[in-house]
Amino acid sequence: MFRGSFTALLTPFSKGKFDENAFRSFINWQIEQGTDGLVPCGTTGESPTLSHEEHQKVTEVCIEETAGRVPVIAGAGSNSTVEAISLAKHAKDVGADAALVVTPYYNKPTQEGLYTHYKEISDQAKIPIIIYNIPGRSVIDMTVETMARLAKLSNIVGVKDATAELDRPILTKLAIGSDFCQLSGEDATALPFLVAGGNGCISVTSNICPKLCSDMQRAWREGNVKEAINIQDVLMPVHSALFCETSPGPAKYAAELMGLFSSETRLPITKIDNSSKKLVEKCLQDLGLSR
Repeated sequence: MFRGSFTALLTPFSKGKFDENAFRSFINWQIEQGTDGLVPCGTTGESPTLSHEEHQKVTEVCIEETAGRVPVIAGAGSNSTVEAISLAKHAKDVGADAALVVTPYYNKPTQEGLYTHYKEISDQAKIPIIIYNIPGRSVIDMTVETMARLAKLSNIVGVKDATAELDRPILTKLAIGSDFCQLSGEDATALPFLVAGGNGCISVTSNICPKLCSDMQRAWREGNVKEAINIQDVLMPVHSALFCETSPGPAKYAAELMGLFSSETRLPITKIDNSSKKLVEKCLQDLGLSR
């Protein structure tokens, strides 16, 4: 089972191109800081604007550089079932531990459509699949009932839950059982999600504060509730700053301030405005993270 703090990796760019060297350095820094796992090519990695060739390259570089030190859950979602199958097959072929597959955005499939979409990917790609349920971006919400149907398939192993509904992990556990991996997709409620029965978090904030995020998860696992709460309180201003505008704009600006790589994004994501920059700058200064 996947557990702990998984970083939804930013994708560095330089002059419009994927910055492979910066990405490799970033991966090593993440692992050195104690991150429990890595997730390339998610929304935070600007997957909607990566070409298919870039998507595959980013995944390949992540798996190669990680070299088995931590699990890699490769982003492989699409609102085209055929495309999602292709991406998931590629993730399996290059050695990913699992594929993160978002619910089909824009199409607005029915619950039966969702079930069939994931079943086809599971049947054909034959890789462990984490369902990515994020109604705020995809417009649709997979019900607990549909997820329970899918969990009967051997390759459907868990969910990244970005609903921010804290009854959801409880209901999911009751419907499916504790072997079904539940990872939060909401940084601000990552600790309450654990209390409700979750196993970890796929995090944006861990791009910037990987040690704090992994320490909080570890403290909870070891039963040190007071320490976990203390870390949560330290992280909360960072969560707020990194979501002051559409992600990953603020997180990329923070990465630049820390000397990790450029804040360059791809349209339609733009660099953040000056008022947002001040929020990010302050939270990094308070934590002593600015370069």
